[in-house]
Amino acid sequence: MGNKEISRTSSDRLEQALSVFLGPSKSTGTLSQLLAYAAQKSTVSYQEIKEIIKDDPEDVLLLADEWRLLLTVRTAKSSSWEDRLLLLEDGEIYEIPNIVRFLVQSGLSTGIWDPEKAICELFKELGDPCWKTIPELVRSVAEEAVDHRITGNQIRMICLQFGLSNRVDALIAELKAAGIISPRLSSVPEVNREGSPIYEINPSVTIVVSS
Repeated sequence: MGNKEISRTSSDRLEQALSVFLGPSKSTGTLSQLLAYAAQKSTVSYQEIKEIIKDDPEDVLLLADEWRLLLTVRTAKSSSWEDRLLLLEDGEIYEIPNIVRFLVQSGLSTGIWDPEKAICELFKELGDPCWKTIPELVRSVAEEAVDHRITGNQIRMICLQFGLSNRVDALIAELKAAGIISPRLSSVPEVNREGSPIYEINPSVTIVVSS
């Protein structure tokens, strides 16, 4: 399915969902079109982005990067988010994290940015035996995080609270693969102080849906 096949109504619904935390703006509207396209393909090139956005895509890509909605594939060293090199030029490729893909698909149909629903659906698709529990676990991780950072020890304690102490390493691996957390490898002093790895949590999954 190409970008032209995404209905205006669906794009409007996604824009409504994004506006909850990005606010209504031209960038939000343009970003909704870009994410709708990227969610179908998993990756999108800079050339394709220019065709979708028409104008200079810099502001939209910076916004997408800030909220970890799109991540450049090019890296400085590792695949962690902090090592991604955001270059705005032809030839660059950007990927949509798995969890954001589910968030976008849900937003296109409902007009709601619903992390808990997206997390539940993603982990069910992954075949995780505790998929019904993962959304609440991620919510606890988000609540415990400071400036979207949390230690591996804190995640371990949260897993213990959910009766999943025997699956800590597997769950952390799944959360990374889902695009929900990413290791902060540059925080060596902080890691030494905490005696534990430091992770960044994707800010786009910390949005609380109003009841």
